[in-house]
Amino acid sequence: MGAEARLLELGITLADAPSPVANYQVAVASGRLLFVSGHGPALANGTLLRGKVGDAFSLEQAYEASRVTGMGLLATLRSELGTLDRVARIVKVFGMVNCSPGFTRTPEVIDGCSDLLVEVFGVERGRHARSAVGVAELPFDIPVEIELICEID
Repeated sequence: MGAEARLLELGITLADAPSPVANYQVAVASGRLLFVSGHGPALANGTLLRGKVGDAFSLEQAYEASRVTGMGLLATLRSELGTLDRVARIVKVFGMVNCSPGFTRTPEVIDGCSDLLVEVFGVERGRHARSAVGVAELPFDIPVEIELICEID
């Protein structure tokens, strides 16, 4: 089953792809790789979620913010490629968590995005290499920022 059909089966509707907020491109292709710039958790109406994980966000809420961020990444992939079915494999995910001192469960936060990617692309194409780090601050006080690299057909 293709990724587009899987989205329908899961009942997931993607919003429009986000626009860059500074002087960069949201995605750059090089050979068969597509590098997608960092995305934050933007709701369907464009509102950014804001706050630190471990303070304003519980682990469960941060997981959901990470999943929302993953949906933005999927929207960008679709916008750049025309269809998610051109994604041959998710290669790497880099997740940053804006966390309070002492919060050490960053991998569980970024699982929100990783789980979504596996749901949409399957284990063979969706499971990826990953880093999940905690940081003191993120732009606009967003709780997570995630970028990815994928192989395209």
